[in-house]
Amino acid sequence: MTLRTEGVGGRLRRGRTRRGARSLAGVCGVAVSGVLLAGCASMPDGGDVMSVDASQRADADSQVRVYGVPPRKNEQPQELVAGFLEATTSDEADYATARMYLAKSVKRQWDPSTSITVLSSVPQVRVEHSGGDREQTVTITLTGKQVAKVDARHAYKPDAGDYQAQMHMTREDGEWRIDAPPDGLVLGISDFQRIYRSANKYYFAETGPGGSSPGRGRDVLVADPVYLRKRIDPVTSSVKALLDGPTTWLDPVAGTAFPTGTRLLDDRLSLDDSNALKVRLSDQAAGAGQDQCLRMAAQVLYTVQDSAKVTDVTLERKDGSRLCVLGREQAKWYAPDQTAGQADRQFFVDAQHRLVGLADGDEEPRRVPGPFGADGAVPLRSVAVDRSERRAAGVSANGQMLYVAALQSGVPLGEARVTARGSGPKAGLTAPSWDGLGDLWVADQDQEHPRLLRLPGGTGTPEEVQVPALDGGRITGLRVAADGVRIALLVTKGDRTSLKLGRVERRTSTGKPVLSVQELRSVAPRLENVDAVSWAGASRLLVAGSEQGGLQQLQYIETDGSLSNTAALPGITGVRAIAAPESTGKSQALVAEGDGGIVRLLPDANWKLVAKEGTAPVYPG
Repeated sequence: MTLRTEGVGGRLRRGRTRRGARSLAGVCGVAVSGVLLAGCASMPDGGDVMSVDASQRADADSQVRVYGVPPRKNEQPQELVAGFLEATTSDEADYATARMYLAKSVKRQWDPSTSITVLSSVPQVRVEHSGGDREQTVTITLTGKQVAKVDARHAYKPDAGDYQAQMHMTREDGEWRIDAPPDGLVLGISDFQRIYRSANKYYFAETGPGGSSPGRGRDVLVADPVYLRKRIDPVTSSVKALLDGPTTWLDPVAGTAFPTGTRLLDDRLSLDDSNALKVRLSDQAAGAGQDQCLRMAAQVLYTVQDSAKVTDVTLERKDGSRLCVLGREQAKWYAPDQTAGQADRQFFVDAQHRLVGLADGDEEPRRVPGPFGADGAVPLRSVAVDRSERRAAGVSANGQMLYVAALQSGVPLGEARVTARGSGPKAGLTAPSWDGLGDLWVADQDQEHPRLLRLPGGTGTPEEVQVPALDGGRITGLRVAADGVRIALLVTKGDRTSLKLGRVERRTSTGKPVLSVQELRSVAPRLENVDAVSWAGASRLLVAGSEQGGLQQLQYIETDGSLSNTAALPGITGVRAIAAPESTGKSQALVAEGDGGIVRLLPDANWKLVAKEGTAPVYPG
């Protein structure tokens, strides 16, 4: 353990504790494993002092800051590298202490923002070999188990495997210094979770020529999750990240209202006494019209809302003159969940294969009006209620037919909109899903010719959607996001079902719109099998699945594949379907189909039985 405390005459001292050393009590500014925790805490005055690995530290209190410890005189290569790695976990904005470990030739060039390599624990350090001049150069090897990577645009991506990198050291003025550091940062996962927070940037959906509501789509904000430092000016860092543009994965289907090259001119942003935020922009934004400016302000407001509850955003020119002002109420026009539907009513198929609804205050479900419910025109296997709750799509009990009908008494069922190609227990149509633009999505699980289909407007001619990266798998479940540009897919290959997130791209070929789902990425790589998925927020999914050899569990997962920091959910067995609200409405109820029937989880409560028999619970969407 390394301690850094205020010494005599205000000078800083650094020393190593040993077993049997004099105990410390009431010390202010304690550095654990090479980093200083700024703040005062009462320490025990008895017992042994034990070494603590940097990656095993508990998350520090928000008022406690962590600072690096400079290198000591005559520090040996392995200790120096360990000190450098520990200093990179500090709460210094410019990594000034970490740069003290570097040779003069690379101090300024080293860029810790290029990437973050996340390991399962702090990297192991060993002296691999010496160079030609044993006394002047040394090569150090870092090893570990890689968990994920974060790129220069702050995008997280699960990336498991063995990690190995080399660092080169040289003597400078008689002291060892690093002259070839690793690219970016290398952090253990505990340090990563302590230092970084998941945040959403927001951009506008670009639905392209194949969108049913392209005019409305241009005003729909899409969440783009990134990881930013927790304690380093979160409002400013969020706006700067927003101006960098969408992450590489989202970029083809989302755009920004900010003109190319727009920069933030203020070094630090802060809210005034009324929680209003002023943002001064570079000349590129000076000529923005009122409509464009309001869209820019909406992006800022929703991007910073996780860091601060902003009442309004004012965008300014370089000289401080006003471009526009957007208040929170006015910003609701651009709200990310505006197309997600209401979050206070759930639906499922009852024991008689009829559609029933359940409001938050209801104890008993009630059949909905129309051919899927009270009129009983067709027995159902699964359903999807559109986000306006005016129509529903239902798959027949044998899985072969998809119907669309209004939730209104006396209306006819009409002809089937889609007919499955294959038959059998593993064939038929998946549960359908509505996006927020009025289009309906469903997959045909035919083993010979699996396909993903979209019905424009819900009743248009089914269009086959290309999914080039299935790699021999077939879609056995789907949930499309309200924005219409992201889709969660359950992909079954052999005996394993995995969760993939795809990007819905719309292009024009020979004058006709062509849809495809591109760049499928795994968002639950640790789960051997995924049984059910539901959207549960702007960039969050609720997943039921199991790790290899483990029991099924429910967990929230961010769309970038990182685990959500939400509280653990109460256990439930045999989940076959799950429904969570995608919007941020008043309801946070979860509904599941499990071994005991349909159950519901209300806030601050346990799972409660709703119906002993029933299937396919859903929220609108």
